[in-house]
Amino acid sequence: MEKRISLSDGEWKLMNRLWAHSPMTIMELTAATREETGWGKNTVITMLSRLEAKGAVGCEQGERAKRYYPLLAQRDAARTETESFLGKVYGGSLGLMMSSLVESRGLSRDDIAELSAILEKAGGEAK
Repeated sequence: MEKRISLSDGEWKLMNRLWAHSPMTIMELTAATREETGWGKNTVITMLSRLEAKGAVGCEQGERAKRYYPLLAQRDAARTETESFLGKVYGGSLGLMMSSLVESRGLSRDDIAELSAILEKAGGEAK
């Protein structure tokens, strides 16, 4: 079942670490994000508390410290974020977004092939 949880930019930073390597302790997360964020232990604890309250992470008691792991699938988080972005910026119009992307950066042959494959798959699944 898909979870629809919205994440802040800071929460994304922690979740990306947990999706890549979990479970992790508070100290491991602090060390892993310090260079990118400048956060100390207390900030990481606060962020993890928020993520726990949202149901995005869980924790287990390890030998020496709690170990945090994702409950929210990366795919579900990406889908929720994409839908939110599409609604805010393009009024929900996928066509308008694609047109904007093509006009602003162009598409490589690989991009076009990837999009064609996605659309072909979607067309085959349509009823």
